[in-house]
Amino acid sequence: MEQVASQPRLALDGDHAASQDFPMAVPLSTPGAEPLTTQPAADDAGLDLVASELIEPGRSLVLSDIQPPALSAGEKLIRLAYRMGVPGSTIAAPFRKPAKPRLLATVESPLPGDRVAGVALRAGHFLIHGVKAPIGQMDFTPAARLTPPFEQTIHGFGWLRDLSSSAPREQCVPTSERIASAWLDANAHPGKGAAWSVGNAGHRLLNWLVHAPLILSGTDKALRGRMLAAMNETARWLDRAVLRAEDRLAETAGWCAIVAAGLLLPDGKPRRLYGEAGLIKALGELVGDDGGVLSRSPLAQMEAIGLLVDLSACYRATRRDPPEAVDAMLHLLVPPLLALTHGDGSLGNWQGAGAVSADAIAGLIEASGVRTRPLKDARQWGYQRVTAGKAVLQMDAAPPPLARHTRSGCASTLAFELSDRGQRIIGNCGGAAFAGGQVPVRIESGLRATAAHSTLVLDDVNSTAVLINGKIGSGVNEVELDRRMMQDERGGAATRIEASHDGYAQRYGLIHRRILILRDDGTELRGEDLLLPVGRKGKRGKVPFAIRFHVGPGVELGLSETGTGAGLALPDGSYWQFATGAGALEEGELAIEESLWVDGGGRPQAAQQLVLQGMVSRGGGSFSWLLKRMG
Repeated sequence: MEQVASQPRLALDGDHAASQDFPMAVPLSTPGAEPLTTQPAADDAGLDLVASELIEPGRSLVLSDIQPPALSAGEKLIRLAYRMGVPGSTIAAPFRKPAKPRLLATVESPLPGDRVAGVALRAGHFLIHGVKAPIGQMDFTPAARLTPPFEQTIHGFGWLRDLSSSAPREQCVPTSERIASAWLDANAHPGKGAAWSVGNAGHRLLNWLVHAPLILSGTDKALRGRMLAAMNETARWLDRAVLRAEDRLAETAGWCAIVAAGLLLPDGKPRRLYGEAGLIKALGELVGDDGGVLSRSPLAQMEAIGLLVDLSACYRATRRDPPEAVDAMLHLLVPPLLALTHGDGSLGNWQGAGAVSADAIAGLIEASGVRTRPLKDARQWGYQRVTAGKAVLQMDAAPPPLARHTRSGCASTLAFELSDRGQRIIGNCGGAAFAGGQVPVRIESGLRATAAHSTLVLDDVNSTAVLINGKIGSGVNEVELDRRMMQDERGGAATRIEASHDGYAQRYGLIHRRILILRDDGTELRGEDLLLPVGRKGKRGKVPFAIRFHVGPGVELGLSETGTGAGLALPDGSYWQFATGAGALEEGELAIEESLWVDGGGRPQAAQQLVLQGMVSRGGGSFSWLLKRMG
């Protein structure tokens, strides 16, 4: 992943001052250390820039903490032999017959499942992102045309966790045996298709091992034998196929399954040693310096945490301590995820994610055993978080992830979300990763577009190209970022974030710069969007622009009589006001349009958006605005 520029840049030619009602754009400092102002520069909002608070960088990845466990010379030889294809049974016990398939321990995973989905399974149907599908009508064959959410759940056997959370084991076994038997009938041996992608196969084997009592404790002895044989065969297949994974997260799932099989299946020490080395290498290539996965997806972040939690449970089941690298990685992964939670604990809608519920996030964090605070300045992962009073501001301040890392990549650079007392005021549509459930597949690309996020759009063109299959193309290459504290003459303070991106530079010759200033009591967010010409010679003509503010679910909008502002009535009874600065509407208008918002269950909900739109000169422009709590 390309790193987000953490050093300030020189002031761009053509910087525009804001109106007298709003703070002007302050040029970013010259390169050097974290910018510090030597003399306060007063602005018209009554805020002075003071010596900037130095923002602590994200936790650095300590390389010594993610090295494979120390091995003796004999163990290194065992790992080498297994990697070269010598069977594990031959290495572990060369003078006796291979052990019969069995499990060496019962795993107790602390990860919770979805009880509602589990109850639905016992009632005879899958419930995936709000869509019901009868078990008897499900096509389990590798060639079946299933949407991505159904593929992941069906072939990854993630439904086992939901089923185990719905009732005592005795009541769940008949359902699990019915589905497992049908799946084995359709997938007797490794093959091709979604069932045999490395990611799905890795999740499937890990879920089989973790939730083995659900599929091995019934009265059907033939099914028990088939399941044990399938576990062994899938583990052997992953040994050979894991390096051909579709992406780093899928590879991590494959390695976790290989290590778990090495722990829980007979003669597994060679496989475990082989898997531990591969897993640590894959984790190092999956996660950035501050703990964020390179796809920049919070859903992928959650998946990585869940994999390591289940793997740690497998170690404990065999009375082993997980490698220090696994624990170190969990402690790195959790703070960035918490950075994207709002005041109510639910997740922001970023990079295809929906608003995952606070209960789901809390359950995952509790299962991880990590106790930490959110990472407010995750520059490598690319998100900024500001807490002020009971308000939470989140901002995407980085280029989109590289195409090879993305699954639901979004053109969301410089978008923001704002919540107060747990109520979302401004957000993003989200939910592209849930397309195929209640979210129609046909709108998946639209949910990944720049217009589906609360930021500026030029000519209805994405700041980064949105491609098929969750991939993204060219566009934003560099994001400049400056974050500092501000103080007014009355002793009040605010956090100021200034960032710019070059996504429209090549096509339109304009840089988008956004300034957000959130007061420390959380009652006021001032913003300014500037379009700055690239180079000394500006282009002639005008181009359409739109600055979109997608409001949260249940927020009622109403334009002011003058059309220069709007009122936002929140479901909790509070009231916010949106106002535009002098000059912002000289060549545009403020309008209310329809929008949608996707929750953590993949259910789209009708919403609205404020749109400041019009024509802007290719020589640049400045648009200031204000969000303020009135009561």
